[in-house]
Amino acid sequence: MSGARHLVSKLMRESLMDRRVIAGTEAPVRAILPDLNVIQIGGQSIIDRGQSAVMPLLDETIANQAEYTQVIGVGPGVRARHILSVGLDLGLPTGALATLAAKSAAQNAYMVSCLLASHGFVYLEAPFIVQLLPAMLAAARGAVFNGVPPYDLWEHPPAIGKIPPHGSDAGSYLVGEVFGARSVILIKDIDGVYTADPKLDRGASIIPEIKAAELAAMRLKTLPVEPVVLELLTRAKLVKSVRIINGLVPGNLTKALAGEPVGTLIRS
Repeated sequence: MSGARHLVSKLMRESLMDRRVIAGTEAPVRAILPDLNVIQIGGQSIIDRGQSAVMPLLDETIANQAEYTQVIGVGPGVRARHILSVGLDLGLPTGALATLAAKSAAQNAYMVSCLLASHGFVYLEAPFIVQLLPAMLAAARGAVFNGVPPYDLWEHPPAIGKIPPHGSDAGSYLVGEVFGARSVILIKDIDGVYTADPKLDRGASIIPEIKAAELAAMRLKTLPVEPVVLELLTRAKLVKSVRIINGLVPGNLTKALAGEPVGTLIRS
């Protein structure tokens, strides 16, 4: 055909399963929203406690609004655990369980967005956050989203059991990673990662900072972060750390946003 042009691409005739080809795609990654701070509010640890835990934390979020761009991922709570229990009893597969668990997180996120609406925060459905977040932040002052990633029926089966491995910790981290966020802060009801469960072991001590691979190698019986987040951190391109803080302690969020050493910092 006259005027036709041949499109040259190094991937044209290559298998995208070839390790040599895949290794050749390594290149600098551009941060889309480098001033963004992704904050994940735990469902069971914070939301389920009601007004006494939620409102002081949201007040602190609002107090930092002028200085820091914040988007809030919200996790599921006890309702999700109940529906997972019923689903497991009925023999539902992991993908179906993930779809059910996401509904609880969406309800929690919607409630948080209602509480922050008068301060310019908007609610974003999980499937649309990547497409709409930059535009929304240009018009709004913040956003709230369902922290559970929308894998739904395509959720990856876990190595053990059937509980969906990607929860709101993972979803919030992935949002930060794709946008090249300034920080990812996971808000829990515990001061950070301990050497053992502090509720059972009085000798447990907090770990101020640790590499993700080192923490995974410790094989702790309980972790205040989804194990898959540690795996994601080892492959991080843009967001090279997450910080776990106790959201029940006033001022912790402000310190974390300022980069002060509070809670536990997990590095890639």
